[in-house]
Amino acid sequence: MTDVIFVINAGSSSLKFSAFEPAAAGEPALVFKGQMEGIGVHPHLSVRGRSGETLVDKSYERSEIANHESAIAAISQWLRGGSGDFRLIAVGHRVVHGGPDFAAPVRVDPEILARLDALSPLAPLHQPGNLAGIRAVAARQPSLPQVACFDTAFHRGHSALVERFAIPEALFQEGVRRYGFHGLSYEFIARRLPTVAPELARGRVVVAHLGSGASMCAMVAGRSVDSTMGFTALDGLPMGTRSGALDPGVVIHLVRSKGLSPDAVEKMLYNDCGLLGLSGISNDMRDLLQSGEPRAKLAVDYFVHHIARQLGALAAVMQGLDGIVFTAGIGERSAEIRARVLERAAWLGTRLDPAANNSGGPRISAPDARVSAWVVPTDEELMIGIHTLDLVGR
Repeated sequence: MTDVIFVINAGSSSLKFSAFEPAAAGEPALVFKGQMEGIGVHPHLSVRGRSGETLVDKSYERSEIANHESAIAAISQWLRGGSGDFRLIAVGHRVVHGGPDFAAPVRVDPEILARLDALSPLAPLHQPGNLAGIRAVAARQPSLPQVACFDTAFHRGHSALVERFAIPEALFQEGVRRYGFHGLSYEFIARRLPTVAPELARGRVVVAHLGSGASMCAMVAGRSVDSTMGFTALDGLPMGTRSGALDPGVVIHLVRSKGLSPDAVEKMLYNDCGLLGLSGISNDMRDLLQSGEPRAKLAVDYFVHHIARQLGALAAVMQGLDGIVFTAGIGERSAEIRARVLERAAWLGTRLDPAANNSGGPRISAPDARVSAWVVPTDEELMIGIHTLDLVGR
C-alpha cells in the first residue's frame, strides 16, 4: 500500500486534485492527478497517472455529484477501488485568502476553519469552494490531518509603502490592505529558478502569472516585493472575466447612478468583465487570438498593454530588471502573447529569440539580451504537497 499526500484545489463548480508519494528528502513524487468538473451540472471525473496515462474517464448524472461532498465521495470511492492501492496520510488545500493573520500554511481545525470562512467576502469566487473541500474531507475522515496553504502568504512581509492604501489607519488595522495573490504559483517559480536560471534567481525578476486569473509579481532574490493584485483578486491586470484595476469612482457610479446593489456590482466585476466584457465573445485567449472580430482584437491588445504597463511599474519598484518569467496557462502556452509583451518591453532591454519562443523555452530571449525572458511551468499543487508534507512530518 502506497502512502500519499492528497492535494485539493476546489473551485465553485470543479475540484482539481493530485496525489504525491512522500519522500524522506526532497520533493514528493506525483502519483496521479485529476479533476471533477461540472459539479451539479454535468459532472465528469478524469484522472491521469504519473506518465500521463488515463486512469479514469467517467461522467455522472447531475444528481449523483450535486456538491463538493458528493464529489469527494466519488473520488474516495475510486481511490478505494481497483485503480490503485493508496492510503491517505494528509490532505493539503489551496485556500485563496489568508487575510492578515495567516502568513504560512496551517493545520486546519474548527477554529481555523471559522476564521477562514470569515474571509470569504474578500474572495467570493474561490474561498467558499476552497473551504467546501475541507469540510467534505472532514465529514468523511475527521481524523485525517488537513493543511490550508494560502495564495496570499508568499506576499506577506511587503513594506508599508506596498501593503497600504491611502485610507484611514483604522481601516488598515481592520485588514483593508494589499495582500497579493497567486502566491503558491510565485513561490513555486522562486523555488525552480535556482535550477532553471541560477543567475536570475539572485536578481530582480518580474513573474507574469497569465491565465484566466492573471497577476504579476516583482521578486528580488526570490522574495516578493510587490504584486499587481491587492485587497481582492479583482485588482491589477484584466483577466478572463474580472475587470482588473478600476477607478473606485466607477463602483460609486454603478451604485448611485445605475442603481445596482453591491451584490450585482460584485457579480458584474467578477463574472462579466475582463476579456469577456471587452470582446463580447469569450474569456478564453485562444478564442480571441483566432477571432477576426474587432472587439476580440481590442481585448487582446488591452491585455498586452496592461501587462506592459505593469511590467514597467514593477521594474521601477525594483529600480531595475534582470529577467521576466512567463507562467500559467496563457504565459506557458501562448507564444504570440509572450512575443507581443516582450516587443513592448524592448526599452527595458528585452530581445526575443523567435525560435526559442515558438518551441516554448525555457529561455526565450536572445543570448545577448540585457534582460532575459523565460517560460517556467508552474505547479501549485506540488507546492501545496511540499507544504503539507513539511507540516505533518515526513
